[in-house]
Amino acid sequence: MSDGNPPSSQPHQRSLLERISHFLTGEPQDQEDLLEILRESEEKHLLDADSLRMIEGVMQVSELRVRDIMIPRSQMVVVPRDAELETIFPLVIEFAHSRFPVIEEDKSKVVGILLAKDLLAHALRDKTIKVEAVMRPASVVPESKRLNVLLKEFRTERNHMAIVVDEYGNAAGLVTIEDVLEQIVGKIEDEHDDDENKEYISQRSEREFIVNALTPISEFNDYFSADLEDTDCDTVGGLILQRLEHFPKKGEKVELDDFCFEVLRADNRRVHLLKLKIR
Repeated sequence: MSDGNPPSSQPHQRSLLERISHFLTGEPQDQEDLLEILRESEEKHLLDADSLRMIEGVMQVSELRVRDIMIPRSQMVVVPRDAELETIFPLVIEFAHSRFPVIEEDKSKVVGILLAKDLLAHALRDKTIKVEAVMRPASVVPESKRLNVLLKEFRTERNHMAIVVDEYGNAAGLVTIEDVLEQIVGKIEDEHDDDENKEYISQRSEREFIVNALTPISEFNDYFSADLEDTDCDTVGGLILQRLEHFPKKGEKVELDDFCFEVLRADNRRVHLLKLKIR
């Protein structure tokens, strides 16, 4: 028998009571509230700094997209589809990558992936075999794919590299599972990394760049023929913090002269990555 209340009122009341309860108990209402609780836990030594940074990285991965971290097409190290194996050995040895995109005409047309480990067996038998005979299919993802979704796909498909394509189906860059994991745990150094040759600035289009926040201001000025002030700080990230006067959140923007910086990644300690647009 009906008690006179509309059938939908009870779920609505429970939802309202839950919201009131959350408010009174101080439970986090959104991601920023949760981060504040975690940061307070770190200050009280209930959580170590490394764990906090990784948790922040995990939360940021769900917000970032492939375009934010991909290696742009201009920086891809590629091999031609019709090249004989013996002709690409010097390149493979020089860069020491485990995987190389295989192109047909130019870098916008990636047709496969060459695994360095596949070269040894074939090279011992016949060095004149062409790359297309040993290449593997390329995994393709759009620039807009979220990193948490990509990481899940990498794991389920047991894949380590994907070619990033633009709206026209052309290769815009590449992304690896290491690139995604570095957003969580920080830079993963290996025996082939060279800090002195680190790429601080990468170009994405004529007027758009990705800038590492650790880029020295002097190097930024040389690259863009700019004249940013560097008397009070040494890096571009430090200059952004100085102008904002607080630790920035993803999406915050700062304009300096003809440059518009947008924060792509930051935590409660420093800025990590910036998008730059030149007016």
